[in-house]
Amino acid sequence: MAEVKLHGALLSPFVYRVIWALKLKGVPYEFVSEDLSNKSALLLKYNPVHKKIPVLVHGGKPVCESMVILEYIEETWPQNPSLMPNNPYDKAHAGFWIKFAEDKGVAVWKMFRSTRQELQNTMKEALEMLQTVEEHGLGEKKFFNGDNIGLVDLAFGSIVYWLQVIEDIVGAKLFESHKFPHLHAWIETFKQVPVIEENLPNRDELLVALKLRREQLMASA
Repeated sequence: MAEVKLHGALLSPFVYRVIWALKLKGVPYEFVSEDLSNKSALLLKYNPVHKKIPVLVHGGKPVCESMVILEYIEETWPQNPSLMPNNPYDKAHAGFWIKFAEDKGVAVWKMFRSTRQELQNTMKEALEMLQTVEEHGLGEKKFFNGDNIGLVDLAFGSIVYWLQVIEDIVGAKLFESHKFPHLHAWIETFKQVPVIEENLPNRDELLVALKLRREQLMASA
């Protein structure tokens, strides 16, 4: 098998999407830690356009952007578990919700970067995103694909897990169980999948790191 390397930072939600996919597929890889305040020459070489993590390097060839990487992993290592449905309609439906996560999930990161004056508006965006997924995306299903974890779960897992920490930092509670019963049940099921449970960032470490980062952002605002 060609060598697989993952360039990233261990508290990035987008990097964790890739870690989860590789672990679920049983693909061995080397993790290359990147200092985002002093980006390596390799990172700039592999992702000269956005200069961001994650970057998956497979056989010396780089693939950038987390969901593009996940699709690449699914196509390159199609062995069980399959992370996308086989049926064309179901696959298109999954693709819709992946795009929704990419387009609307940014509300959570905007909330994290918001000043007190901006917070109400960004909270409203995040709430609308959660309500749409609650009402139309998940329904009574165990996972977005049905009984099995898939790429849509990895996309939203990285949003909701980080949201629960960001809520504590900004002092706002959005993701309440009585408002989002389906999503609450889903995230608990998601976190209990053995591969996910073994590869979640430590919540306390994430809280400390994100709190520090937010203080830096507010100081420079």
